[in-house]
Amino acid sequence: MADAKVIPFDEDRPRRRVTPRKVRAVPAPAAAVEPAGPGAGPVPPSEPELPGDGWDRRIAGGLAFLRRRITGEYEVDDFGYDKELTDQVLMSLLRPVYDKYFRVEVKGIENIPKEGGALIVANHSGTLPLDGLMLQVAVHDRHPAERHLRLLAADLVFMLPVVNEIARKAGHTLACAEDAQRLLEAGELVGVMPEGFKGIGKPFGERYKLQRFGRGGFVSTALRAGTPIVPCSIVGAEEIYPMIGNAKTLARLLGLPYFPVTPTFPWLGPLGAVPLPTKWTIQFGEPIPTDGYAPEAAEDPMLMFNLTDQVREQIQHTLYKLLVQRRSVFF
Repeated sequence: MADAKVIPFDEDRPRRRVTPRKVRAVPAPAAAVEPAGPGAGPVPPSEPELPGDGWDRRIAGGLAFLRRRITGEYEVDDFGYDKELTDQVLMSLLRPVYDKYFRVEVKGIENIPKEGGALIVANHSGTLPLDGLMLQVAVHDRHPAERHLRLLAADLVFMLPVVNEIARKAGHTLACAEDAQRLLEAGELVGVMPEGFKGIGKPFGERYKLQRFGRGGFVSTALRAGTPIVPCSIVGAEEIYPMIGNAKTLARLLGLPYFPVTPTFPWLGPLGAVPLPTKWTIQFGEPIPTDGYAPEAAEDPMLMFNLTDQVREQIQHTLYKLLVQRRSVFF
């Protein structure tokens, strides 16, 4: 991934850290007790429990959520990550796409540590970065600890209005070594797709052929933090927007790395931007430990090259294996 200029987060907008208001616990209604007098029936509780169903609880929870957003009683971290908004809104919007549209199947989720930092390295494809979002849902919904994945994104993401704010709220941060190391040392799961725009914008004829993994900066970061590297292979994203052409002149005018031409876009207008409903598989490979290396190992270019090549080969081999096992692109 190309080196990007680090944008200080405090220049985006001031971040307010707010401590949630403490709520006084209300004791449950007392159970019915037998009266002292003979033959008398049980005395009903003084505070009968109000009837309610799932919709009542959802409405009450939604109203409480809105109140906290209006009054500012919620927290964001130093990177702008809003856990409550991500869990209750963003994940809820992505989950139907994950479950019903792409029907994602997850394998090897046990290879992600239950706690502590880890770097998840995945292939990148699909013209638009939906694979990163589906990967985020897969880690949260399928991992027993419901862990959150903090994705490293290109600087272009943080230059786009609206997208910039949503990305920060969802836990994404700039793809630079300093931010990645801070997150890993804090015990977070960090996701990186080293192919960058070369992978996501490659033509359909080169699908599932990994591009170069940059200079191995992600390996150096994992070595410094002493966290394992978990290879991840994603099958299904390559076919959602089959890229048969690239309007380079238009891309330069718009300041984009590429302008895709697919069988449906731009010919069908907005309808052509709807992804094809392919069947996805996400497989997490066995983690590669890094805590056994000396501190100066992060400065060894040969070691970084070997580990980068090891991760890349493991992802590529798993992609080929999943493609052989796949029955159909759509089923």
